[in-house]
Amino acid sequence: MEVTIDHKSGYCFGVEFAIQMAEEEMDDSGKLYCLGDIVHNDMEVKRLREKGLVVIDREQLKELSDCKVLIRAHGEPPATYRTAIENNIELIDASCPVVLKLQNRVKNAYDKTSSKEGQLVIYGKPGHAEVIGLTGQTGDNCIIVTGIEDLKLVDFNQPVTLFSQTTKSTKGFYELKAEIEKRIDEVHGEGAHETLFNANDSICRQVSNREPQMVKFSGEMDVIIFVSGKKSSNGKALYNVCLKNNPRSYFVENENEIDLSWINVGDKVGISGATSTPMWLMEQVKDYLESHEKFAVLS
Repeated sequence: MEVTIDHKSGYCFGVEFAIQMAEEEMDDSGKLYCLGDIVHNDMEVKRLREKGLVVIDREQLKELSDCKVLIRAHGEPPATYRTAIENNIELIDASCPVVLKLQNRVKNAYDKTSSKEGQLVIYGKPGHAEVIGLTGQTGDNCIIVTGIEDLKLVDFNQPVTLFSQTTKSTKGFYELKAEIEKRIDEVHGEGAHETLFNANDSICRQVSNREPQMVKFSGEMDVIIFVSGKKSSNGKALYNVCLKNNPRSYFVENENEIDLSWINVGDKVGISGATSTPMWLMEQVKDYLESHEKFAVLS
């Protein structure tokens, strides 16, 4: 048995930066509040909690004052910043630069579309931290769609502006874009989408470029062990890429969820993960496979 970690997987820049900021602050003060899980990976959250990171929600934030609170890479809506000012809370802002830029684009687009009776649509997961931050730029006056089935929420008699959560599937975005163009033309005539529809591919390329890498890596391996937190949207999307390309792909949160029967004698086993999966966790899975007595017999 040969075990290989896909070293192009693991943390994206935004997550890595947020965790670095959190650890530096805890090294100085020993304790830090974080608004929501810093990353969608329970193992990493547990590790940071043991170092002094205290996860809170927005209701708990309102009860705090005179303290420091970390804003994670997903970003936050304007209301969070107002609460911080009112409660004398020092925000350590680790919002991903890609997300911050998107928030500004969404706000500017909303200001323009609202004056033209248009609609702003966000391709994303309702309730996701990044989506909450994006919808906050519109005062929650936008439409969230998870796929083509949600387009029933859109009035195609009006102009449409489309953005995407940064971690969504590129393929899904362009399928949605094509369907919106089609429906606008059905209502207003051929080519009407050229003036009534503005599609903005706001997917992070560091994330979207993982898809072709997943296809390549999973095709080179007999078995894929995909390590990710179950709450990670990016993890689910990338795992499905692996599964489509290699049916012997398995989703686990950690080494305890591995079924040894998945692996045969002589298999090449690939370990990969989401943008929220720490490298130390993938290495832990690799060590488990290589050291387990059952796999020692297979090797």
